[in-house]
Amino acid sequence: MENVKVWLITGAGRGMGASITRAVLARGHAVVATGRRPDEVADAVGPSERLLITALDVTSTDECTAAAAAAVERFGRIDVLVNNAGASFKGYFEEMSPTQVEQQLAVNLLGPMNVTRAVLPVMRRQRSGHVISISSGAGLIGFEYSSVYAASKSGLEGWMSALAQEVEPFGIRTTIVNPGFFRTSLASPESLVWPEVLVEDYASRSAAQREWWSAQDGTQAGDPDKLSAALIAIADEDPPPRRFIAGADVIALAQRKINELDEDIKSHRQLSESLTF
Repeated sequence: MENVKVWLITGAGRGMGASITRAVLARGHAVVATGRRPDEVADAVGPSERLLITALDVTSTDECTAAAAAAVERFGRIDVLVNNAGASFKGYFEEMSPTQVEQQLAVNLLGPMNVTRAVLPVMRRQRSGHVISISSGAGLIGFEYSSVYAASKSGLEGWMSALAQEVEPFGIRTTIVNPGFFRTSLASPESLVWPEVLVEDYASRSAAQREWWSAQDGTQAGDPDKLSAALIAIADEDPPPRRFIAGADVIALAQRKINELDEDIKSHRQLSESLTF
């Protein structure tokens, strides 16, 4: 089949990663579907002659290197990388232990860096490729009870914005995706990670936040299958967008961020401009 692309998708065992994998296969493309538990990936996406399932913990640089090598050995190239694997650590900052902070950054920020580092040499040799990283509305605006999660996603966006300029001369494109609330596993009991530290001043608010987040699983407005189709369409664009705001709810957040920046500039513009020249 002409125009078949090879996709490498992380976190393909459930939620958005599984949805993207199934959609890409249905379009006739090839997929390297990865996850920490390969059996879970196989159960989630089903069989296909164009599918390679391989174990990948994104915090392991050795496993990232092995996954990229397996993709090239099976399919000869990697055209699209989707950095989807992630975790959602919820809690007020003082409630999150140093270990939890490190774990959140390791999965959501260092993980995509590890996978991308392993894949970029392949794309540079090809002089083509597309790196898609799944961020969040929290990558645009931080939210109460999600401070460490927001740190991981805003860090992801800063890195991706700089990376785009570094790899463009090699024909490699990048896209940051900011999904709103989608019906994925991110709010499921298996994905949400709660605070390890008890700070009495936060106790009642923390309990209310935990109850709210627990109630979100499966009730979100976003359809992951529609987002998967949108990502396939974006991957076919030339050039693809540098950022895709995915969902009406996160469009509102982006507009709020724009308005806040505009207000910040206006409120102290004279003082700010006096600092130069």
